[in-house]
Amino acid sequence: MRSASLWRALLGVEKAVIEGVDFDGQAVVVRVRARRGGRRRCGVCGRAAPRYDQGRGRRRWRGLDLGSVEVFIEADVPRVDCPVHGPTVSQVPWARHGAGHTRGFDDQVAWLATKCSKTAVTELMRVSWRTVGNIIARVCADIDARVDRLSGLRRIGIDEISYRKGQKFLTVIVDHDTSRLVWARPGRDAKTLDQFFDQLGEDRAAQLTHVSADTANWITQTVTVRAPQAIITADPFHVIAWATQCLDDVRRQVWNQARKAPGGQTLAGSRVGLRYNLSKGDAQKIQRSRYALWKNPEDLTVNQRAKLDWIAATSPVLHRAYLLKEGLRWVFKVKGAEGKQALDQWLVWAQRCRIDTFIELGQKIRRHLPAIHAALDEQLSNAIVESVNTKIRLITRVAFGFHGPEPLIALAMLSLGGPKPSLPGRTSTHT
Repeated sequence: MRSASLWRALLGVEKAVIEGVDFDGQAVVVRVRARRGGRRRCGVCGRAAPRYDQGRGRRRWRGLDLGSVEVFIEADVPRVDCPVHGPTVSQVPWARHGAGHTRGFDDQVAWLATKCSKTAVTELMRVSWRTVGNIIARVCADIDARVDRLSGLRRIGIDEISYRKGQKFLTVIVDHDTSRLVWARPGRDAKTLDQFFDQLGEDRAAQLTHVSADTANWITQTVTVRAPQAIITADPFHVIAWATQCLDDVRRQVWNQARKAPGGQTLAGSRVGLRYNLSKGDAQKIQRSRYALWKNPEDLTVNQRAKLDWIAATSPVLHRAYLLKEGLRWVFKVKGAEGKQALDQWLVWAQRCRIDTFIELGQKIRRHLPAIHAALDEQLSNAIVESVNTKIRLITRVAFGFHGPEPLIALAMLSLGGPKPSLPGRTSTHT
């Protein structure tokens, strides 16, 4: 094999001509030029265009290391006058437009970012984490240009997730049929969701059959307008969470009443002179019954069952609230027509329970009754979406240090969106 062919294979620049190789004791610098058929093309769209000027002259791109030695590719890159994009740096076959690294370097960094820790990627590739974020965004954009992630959508789940303090949220959309993340953008409002439907288009929006979500008005109203034929299902987890919150509100009320009773609290202090009250007697038992009230009956320990028995004997209001929570959970356990019948009975019970928070909950459930009935009939929840959200939270911790949400979204799409970057020199069959 000739040395030029060997260098082209080693560097992944098969569509280039090797002009020379230099080694200065620290790095290898390979001088190349694009082949005749690949010259004078717009770096953005790839159209053939006349030469405009010399641009910034000779440029360098960081390539994959050869052992422990850094490699740089050097070439002249003039600007061309694209009829669409105007004066633009000409396209080179070994790197993406606007990048300071070769395609092989970008692909390896992106692959490592989906598999390894932040420290491992930066140390191994000798780049900053901010540079990793820029590379991930480029690779994800390249995959998005080749793969239509929104193709064939029928059943989707919509949810929001916090990615940073200060009310910073992402709206995420997951395909129920493939369990893949298909779309994510900063924000959690109707305007953000409209961006998804604009990208989806009217024809494909008309093919949606089911949309699962919490009962946020901005989701329901937008889906009703943009995909009126889709069945909107309320997420059972969120509905049961409403009842759990109401139960905890009742527990706090009963606890406060028990603290105000004689012997319900005692004065305590600390070494720094702070004085505070500690619950005592029945108030202490109610305070420590939180998890017993929250857990499903089949998961209770012996001690927690004893706490519930004590609550049933001493606090009828709190016990009634607990039964209401379990009654609503039973509705979603049986599902279907039996679940809808049980829900009707539960609503009557909630209306007459004489507990304000559960009376308000019953009214809230009536307002969202069509979506809840659809969830019982279709047996569709946001469980897959919540699973994806859990993975995004982990990615958020890995992505700490990125400037802005775009690299985070790109890393999430590469990790959870199906098509993944391939390692240089091999074609991945995994999606």
